[in-house]
Amino acid sequence: MKPAELTLAAALAGAAILGPSALAKPPASAPPPPPAPPTDADFRTPDPKDLLVIETTKGKILVELNDIAAPESADRVRTLAHQGFYDGRTFFRVIDNFMDQTGDPTDSGAGASSLPNLQPEFTFKRAETSPFVRVFKTNGVEEGFEGSLPVISQTMDLGLLTADHRVQAWGTYCPGVVGLARSDDPASANSQFFLMRTNVNAADHATHGLDHQYTAFGRVLAGQDVVDAIKPGADSSGHVDPPQDKVLSIKVVADLPEASRPKIRVVDASSAWAKAAIQRAQAASDPLDFTVCDVHLPVEVK
Repeated sequence: MKPAELTLAAALAGAAILGPSALAKPPASAPPPPPAPPTDADFRTPDPKDLLVIETTKGKILVELNDIAAPESADRVRTLAHQGFYDGRTFFRVIDNFMDQTGDPTDSGAGASSLPNLQPEFTFKRAETSPFVRVFKTNGVEEGFEGSLPVISQTMDLGLLTADHRVQAWGTYCPGVVGLARSDDPASANSQFFLMRTNVNAADHATHGLDHQYTAFGRVLAGQDVVDAIKPGADSSGHVDPPQDKVLSIKVVADLPEASRPKIRVVDASSAWAKAAIQRAQAASDPLDFTVCDVHLPVEVK
């Protein structure tokens, strides 16, 4: 059970011969003022039943589950967390600049829980009333957010042609997105999952090779540095030699006593601050390369 590797493309840049006028320095201009920090009105507080606390040998990771994009998958991970199934599991397959995989009771990639395998949730139906926040629209698709999960969707214009007036959408594998691992059988996902590392799309972040192939059910809100610090394998297969980093425990925040729950909030993608941040990110990027992965929603943890 292992997610397929992404193919990373390299771009070549040509050099032009410039005349003297082209080499003249433009007049200096004052840099734009830094953006104002988000206010309380820009934040939302995730539902405790949708938050996982993943304690590892490298530190703590907080993940927000998404019941809109992948309700059965999110519920499976909740159920296994309730059971303590993940406690003590190793990160047995880790590919640097790609992902960390865990959740196998045999710590080998061949195991699963005693629960039935899941049907794939590679896509979901989006309605006009869905809480989708669009970042931009191009070439018949829209990119944006469902909660904290980055999502790509058909445009709602196509809803006029469908019987239920809904369109196809799917979680896209930006850094921090969490997906279910599986074998070659699309309906073989069970307990194993993987967390995307930071630089997965550094060379070609417009190519999302896992989209439509693996169920995306959540995203890291805090602890991405921990995800990136998990010990990687020594070769391209990602097999990690002992000692391997471990999941010490996974808890659903709603199961924790109120006093011990992490206090976390994330900027709402629909807030005024987020809309301004999206505009800044677009202005700072090559329009041909810009994706929802370039938009970062600040998180506060207390």
